[in-house]
Amino acid sequence: MRSQSEQLVPFMGCRPPLDITGRSPVDEVDPNIGGIGRLLKATSPAVYLPYGMVSVAPVTPPHITDRYLADTIIGFPTGGTHVMPISGDVPPDPSAAASTYDHDLETATPYYYAVLLESYDIQAELTVSHRAVFYQFHFPPQRAAHLLWHHGREGQISLRGNCVEGEQTVRGGAKIWFSAELSQPISATCGCSGSAGAATCVTLAATDKPVQLRVGVSHISLQQARINRDRELPNWDFAAACRRTRDAWERTFAQVQVTGGSAQQRRIFYTSLYRAHQRMNDITEDGQYRGFDGQVHQAGDHPYYTNDWIWDTYRCMHPLQLLLDPQRQEHMIQSYVRMYEQSGWLPRFPGLCEDAAGMIGHHTAALVADTWFKGHRNFDIRKAYEGIRKNLMEAMRLPFKKGPATSLDRFYLEHGYFPALARGEVETVAEVHSFERRQAVSVTLEAAYDDWCLARLARELGNQADFEIFSRRALNYRNVFNPEIGFMAPRSADGKWVEDYDPKYGGGQGARDYFAECNGWTYTWHVQHDVAGLIALMGGREKFVEKLDALFVEQYDPKDKYHFLGQFPDCTALIGQFCQGNEPSFHIPYLYCYAGAPWKTQKRVRQAMATFHDGPEGVPGDEDGGAMSSWYVMSAIGIYPVCPGMPYYVIGSPIFEQTRITRVDGKTFTITAKDVSAANKYIQSATLNGKPLDRPWFWHEELIDGGELVLQMGPRPNKSWGSAPEAAPPSLMF
Repeated sequence: MRSQSEQLVPFMGCRPPLDITGRSPVDEVDPNIGGIGRLLKATSPAVYLPYGMVSVAPVTPPHITDRYLADTIIGFPTGGTHVMPISGDVPPDPSAAASTYDHDLETATPYYYAVLLESYDIQAELTVSHRAVFYQFHFPPQRAAHLLWHHGREGQISLRGNCVEGEQTVRGGAKIWFSAELSQPISATCGCSGSAGAATCVTLAATDKPVQLRVGVSHISLQQARINRDRELPNWDFAAACRRTRDAWERTFAQVQVTGGSAQQRRIFYTSLYRAHQRMNDITEDGQYRGFDGQVHQAGDHPYYTNDWIWDTYRCMHPLQLLLDPQRQEHMIQSYVRMYEQSGWLPRFPGLCEDAAGMIGHHTAALVADTWFKGHRNFDIRKAYEGIRKNLMEAMRLPFKKGPATSLDRFYLEHGYFPALARGEVETVAEVHSFERRQAVSVTLEAAYDDWCLARLARELGNQADFEIFSRRALNYRNVFNPEIGFMAPRSADGKWVEDYDPKYGGGQGARDYFAECNGWTYTWHVQHDVAGLIALMGGREKFVEKLDALFVEQYDPKDKYHFLGQFPDCTALIGQFCQGNEPSFHIPYLYCYAGAPWKTQKRVRQAMATFHDGPEGVPGDEDGGAMSSWYVMSAIGIYPVCPGMPYYVIGSPIFEQTRITRVDGKTFTITAKDVSAANKYIQSATLNGKPLDRPWFWHEELIDGGELVLQMGPRPNKSWGSAPEAAPPSLMF
């Protein structure tokens, strides 16, 4: 039994220290949704500002990939390193300084996080600003209070008065500086080391007051970290800091106001909207930023953004962000332009100071084209065009690689497809990733789309020669469609179809010989820019619909389920061979609208949304930088950008009675779904700005300047609405 002096500090129920009346959308967010991943990367209960430079979540053991299943916390981030509060005796090995915790004694919100560190009886709280973190630790009275700073990889830590400061080298050689000021005097310090590396222990005098820690972070210098801390966290008022961050989220969520839907749907929706605002990250500090060349630059009138997974995010996250805040998208594009100027290439997966070379494709082309053709043009289009063109003409297309073109890329430019290995052929191209392989069909399809994006821009800029080159290359998808089997299929360098190709199982682990993470059933539909052309290849609208129907019912061999899922672990949330859990599938349910069957889009979109739920396994695939969440946001409000680069949206089946969207420029539009419910998912009729709408799509400009889309919903499909051939969304616009 504890003595009176050893009693725990009251835990306060883990409630944010704010006077909150009523409930707002920010209170719907549950950051623990998706904490158990379906495949690779689980979500984390991160606290951040929209597009903020810092994103903070408790640090759990590195071998625990499913964050929700971790039962220990090893620290809290302080800028490239982390700190662990400890009461009582300090373990001699820093790796032993972990604490168990309980999700039932945890509060996770976008603006505030709190948890009880059970091993030390410490209540830990945190909030953030754009470039700083505010911690508050409640130590048990009459016990020694320590803060153990882990140095991390290539880290340095020093003391200056009541401040702990340091720097950390991260991937690519970039540095992160931090300056952490303590509210209590430091009484002693010591160093220790162990299996987890070196650490510095800071001991504080015993106190019955919370120990507060204000941490400024910088990518420029230690002095800038101090400036960031003092400017953004000017005092020791933790509640005020929480309020400022909550207010920022309330302003963000106020842009998308929904009514109706179930409590579960609103939790999923606003949690998804929260995740759709985590990146790109504005790393501008006092009008400066550290660029891809390692140097500090002046930002001018375009803040500098980085950290993007553009293979994932071009599909719907960037279009969603563009819908809400077009000026910020212009800044993001200009940031890509600066990366190109400083490194010589447009990156595919830009990090803090380098391109991570993830996935395939050069989809900056889509980001630039989509923003430009939706009328937002405050960026250097000619320099952006130059960078895109260089990538498409001179860069390699190999998965998870970067650098100059290889022999395979030159083959693509000459022959119009990326060659696959023939049956039994041994890889001889040294640049090919040993695990990721060639992914030849996917590379061809995604390259054709990128070429189409640049062709549109070439015509816009009056470059007829380039237009002719890239408009021809936009049709290269035809070169990998095998009409004999009705699927996209691999071809070897001799022009022959690879023998014994199976669209379901062919291509090895993850089908990586031929495809990116998915099989031929998925990638056969990856012709976003020319759906009408794909319909023609398949023999017309009726056969196209039949093929789509087959996609949603075709299964693995029931006796071989384990083999299929072992070969295709990325194919999560399967509906037949349709895998909602992976990005190449995102647009597929909407393709029925191109073939005269929009009611089937309405059915399948609802079916796909049902793979999301509000538990730890609630994200049906990898979150992938906000991509999965953005798909849900767009689909839940009832519209989807099938082809970024063409300024229109395809109509699906909204789940809310009304969505009111207010852009940062003050323009407002609404989407109203009358009588909508779980059963009433089918559109009976529609009006756009008061006029009858008989097509399942609309132009960006028809709604963006203020307007209303009204859908009358019902329980039975109206098979005639939007079904006429002339009602189909546009294809192959130049």
